[in-house]
Amino acid sequence: MLESYVKKILSAKVYDLAQETPLTLAPALSKRLGCEVMLKREDLHSIFSFKLRGAYNKMAHLSSSERSRGVITASAGNHAQGVSVAANKLNIKATVVMGMNTPSIKIDAVRNYGAKVILHGDSYDEAAQFAYAKSELDGSIYIHPYDDPLVIAGQGTIGMEIASQHPTDINAIFVPVGGGGLIAGIAAYFKYLRPWTKMIGVEAEGSACLYEAKRSGKRIKLAKETLDLFADGVSVSQVGKEPFRVARDYVDTVVKVSTDEICAAIKDVFEDTRAIPEPAGALAVAGMKKYLSRPKRDFSTVVSIVSGANVNFDRLRHISERAEIGEEREAIFAVTIEEKKGSFLKFCGDLGRRSITEFNYRKTDDQSANVYVGLEIAQKEDRSDLLRKLRGRGYRVLDMTKNEAAKVHIRHMVGGPKQGSETELLFRFEFPERPGALLEFLSIVGVRWDISLFHYRNHGAAWGRVLVGFRSDNGKREELSQYLEKIGYRYWEEDANPAYKMFLS
Repeated sequence: MLESYVKKILSAKVYDLAQETPLTLAPALSKRLGCEVMLKREDLHSIFSFKLRGAYNKMAHLSSSERSRGVITASAGNHAQGVSVAANKLNIKATVVMGMNTPSIKIDAVRNYGAKVILHGDSYDEAAQFAYAKSELDGSIYIHPYDDPLVIAGQGTIGMEIASQHPTDINAIFVPVGGGGLIAGIAAYFKYLRPWTKMIGVEAEGSACLYEAKRSGKRIKLAKETLDLFADGVSVSQVGKEPFRVARDYVDTVVKVSTDEICAAIKDVFEDTRAIPEPAGALAVAGMKKYLSRPKRDFSTVVSIVSGANVNFDRLRHISERAEIGEEREAIFAVTIEEKKGSFLKFCGDLGRRSITEFNYRKTDDQSANVYVGLEIAQKEDRSDLLRKLRGRGYRVLDMTKNEAAKVHIRHMVGGPKQGSETELLFRFEFPERPGALLEFLSIVGVRWDISLFHYRNHGAAWGRVLVGFRSDNGKREELSQYLEKIGYRYWEEDANPAYKMFLS
């Protein structure tokens, strides 16, 4: 199998369109991790992503009769651009089906290359089903984003370039994983030429389809409602059949990373390169940092793929907020202090000479007040040390650093208590972000139930996030839960969240 793939990679036609991307040293990451860290800069392509390699290689191998029928694909954005620019180069008619919540930067880029865009569904799976059906109806050729040997071979040229650019030993290559086409191509080449090099996949915690497949020995389909939506470029429910045939034997391990760890990696790449990768583009760096932080990792040289940089500018605000937490350079505490003259000054003195990133105050009664405080910390151990120090000085402190509702919503809405004697039931929602989506959400959720609290914030991402309080009573909780299940939005109950109890109730 490997020999067959190596031949396909060596004969791939990607360089009719793509350029060899640089393999560059990351000085800051190298110093921090104690080994030579090289970044493969796939974000430097004309479409700011590696995806044009596989798309062009597949399309360049089409016969003249197949080209005349046109091509169609479904994509979250980067493969769509790859197909579009390849179609433009080869003079092939192209149609791209994208989810209605695809970031505008990717939709605009596809249209600028001359492809026809159809917005359908709220996920890649829904878009793919529509594209498959249209392909069968009109005879156009479906260009799969990862489950195709020629696409895999096109992506595998990255491995060929790395081997040429760094002829000495590489201990490990860290590769982002969505459907698996990229890691299958790189693994096929490297495991044939240098089988001692570890091939390490990196997945977002909520989209770890290769991790689950390797653990069980077969492809597993993740539930749609559990999929990670932050790193939308790798939000895939099931690893491809052909990629898994390669990855099952030739990918050594898979690392899972959180949203905060991805945001921290975006900042790391920026600090070393002054480039800003998209969340999926920084995935491999996040996994590399996590893997190398474990004990007994004696590596001298590693490579991490920076796979893409198609990120909406307005999403950077959210990324920057989460980066310090992901790097464990910021702690978020909820602290109860005495409500009397000088208590603020005493509290700040007890914090010591450290930078305050956020400070929200909520008076609870005449004797006490709650403070939502963000603090810069020096290292991982410092958070727990500071927590013990504050508790030792008599403060009641809760660590909110990993509390999703607190970080996304409550930090922006510290305020008054609920009114009246009825119970407030609190829920956190995610829904596909597109024009009119918030109105649609409210028209469905707000018709039957009295809303007592509402916070929405646009993160420039494919999914909107809302915190909603419903004025009701506990007797209707089950009825409300059944209603929410029926309407189909992703949601989490949050009225037991300590951040809510301290700052909003």
